[in-house]
Amino acid sequence: MTKFLGVATDEPTVASLSFTEAPADKVTSIYRINVTLSPAQVAANTTAEQTFTVAGVRVGDVVYVSKPTAQAGLGIVNVRASASNQIAVTFSNNTGTPITPTASEDYQVGGIR
Repeated sequence: MTKFLGVATDEPTVASLSFTEAPADKVTSIYRINVTLSPAQVAANTTAEQTFTVAGVRVGDVVYVSKPTAQAGLGIVNVRASASNQIAVTFSNNTGTPITPTASEDYQVGGIR
């Protein structure tokens, strides 16, 4: 059985969300940041973590990223807040040739604190 905890709201800002079944866990911020990233080439048949500056991200945040375009054989398999104002994105190349992610794309970075 799936349980959904918290509240739904159409308010533009919410100060915090509390979960009654886990009082120690409190969501204090949900954010979305637009950032232009230019990742480096990813070697064939491998995964590679690359770091990027994203102002406002903190260690401990639950972070996700959305690449605006699809590229055959290229995937994002992990993202994390590796330092204050920095994310680490792990790219996966599932082909036999190197792939360079499209340069200077506007990625969506979201997070929960």
